[in-house]
Amino acid sequence: MNLQISPTELAEQLRSGSAPHLLDVRQLEENQFVALPNSTLIPLGELASRIDEIEGWKEEEIVVYCHHGIRSLNAIGQLKHFGFTKLRNLAGGIDRWSTEVDPKSPRY
Repeated sequence: MNLQISPTELAEQLRSGSAPHLLDVRQLEENQFVALPNSTLIPLGELASRIDEIEGWKEEEIVVYCHHGIRSLNAIGQLKHFGFTKLRNLAGGIDRWSTEVDPKSPRY
């Protein structure tokens, strides 16, 4: 499984009905401004202490995202430490999503 997934590839996957779990590791204020539908927010700084909230996802595909894709890569490293294996990073984050998939999404 390729570590990176482009916004276009993710949009196709979401439309196909085989949606992965979406994990947003940005801050609450960022998530309230713009977020992918049906995503779960756990800010990067809280991930280790809240890992039990997503324990049931351990064997399922997860796409992690943030603003530009840097924090989400850090989160993937943490998740691997906890035994998660089917992890992908949204390349370019929600910012790239808003330019390639959903131009109506606000940018910041």
